[in-house]
Amino acid sequence: MRASRLAEALAQKLPRDLRKRIAKVVSPAMGGLIIGHEMGRALGTEAIFVERPQGTFELRRGFSLKPGEEVLLVEDVITTGLSSREAIKAVEAEGGKVIAAAALVDRSGGTVDVGVPFYPLIALNFPTYAPEEVPPELAAVPAIKPGSRAKP
Repeated sequence: MRASRLAEALAQKLPRDLRKRIAKVVSPAMGGLIIGHEMGRALGTEAIFVERPQGTFELRRGFSLKPGEEVLLVEDVITTGLSSREAIKAVEAEGGKVIAAAALVDRSGGTVDVGVPFYPLIALNFPTYAPEEVPPELAAVPAIKPGSRAKP
């Protein structure tokens, strides 16, 4: 129920003329699956996903795109935009055309560039520090790298 309400709010952030053009919603597995599915429902269109079986995004499970099919890429959280750009490449490799991206949360503070118009539901700005500038109270907490990419 909450995911559907969030998707409806996110869909309203998209310009009306853009919403009309979207033929499919594509989201990256795993984090984007639920919001991607709900965005498909909110927009009245099919939702599919890309996944990384071998380290790079690709369509599987019988999903396909028609040549030139206009796609909205939907994520839960975007920080650097790297995963979004990789997912866009996977869509383009299958013949689709990503015309916009959307996310529930933009953690870049509004600086991310995914190569297409980007519509977040909310934007958060977290401070970052060079290693030698980390405040002592934060330096005492173990650093954990977030993200969906496998760690070495």
